[in-house]
Amino acid sequence: MDSDERKRLLDPERDTAALKALTHPLRIRLLGLLRQDGPATASELAARTRESSASTSYHLRVLAKYAFIAEAEHRDGRERRWRALHTLTSWSNETMESTAAGRAFVSLSRRQQIEHLERSLARHEADLAAGRLGQEWVEPSGVSDVMPRLTAQSLTELWDTLAGKLEELTARDADDPRAEHVVLLTAGLPLAPHDPADADRQGPS
Repeated sequence: MDSDERKRLLDPERDTAALKALTHPLRIRLLGLLRQDGPATASELAARTRESSASTSYHLRVLAKYAFIAEAEHRDGRERRWRALHTLTSWSNETMESTAAGRAFVSLSRRQQIEHLERSLARHEADLAAGRLGQEWVEPSGVSDVMPRLTAQSLTELWDTLAGKLEELTARDADDPRAEHVVLLTAGLPLAPHDPADADRQGPS
């Protein structure tokens, strides 16, 4: 599977229904769990999300309708097992900005990513404490919040460089038994100069 096949590229005009389907928080989480942990049934995902199996089953069918997931196999001929069709969902921020639905989707997905980071941090700390991860993971793990000054062109170059290096390292470690799933969230959010008169704007606390 090449890099294009691993991506689901969304367009706000062509994929209006698919965008609407994916703006449900539980569907975003279910898709993320299938990508992160591999194929699962509605019952298994219900246990992980603390939702009813009827609810997860319904939302999985919606994700399948819009080709985000597909049936992987049957468990004992009774319950469907689902798999993600792509490793990531991609889009053009500029294109998404052109429609209200696109803007709403990007805003929701970013907030869902922050929630995913919080859940991942708790899981990471629990895995270390329980010895499910070796000590070799202690030093490289972490969260960074540096605030460099960059031009729009430099920020674009940084994203491209990161994506290229990540693809290279992922390919290199694909068959290495020492490799683990790593939650890597990156953010590049330019901030305009602070205006003291604007009381509604928030900055670092």
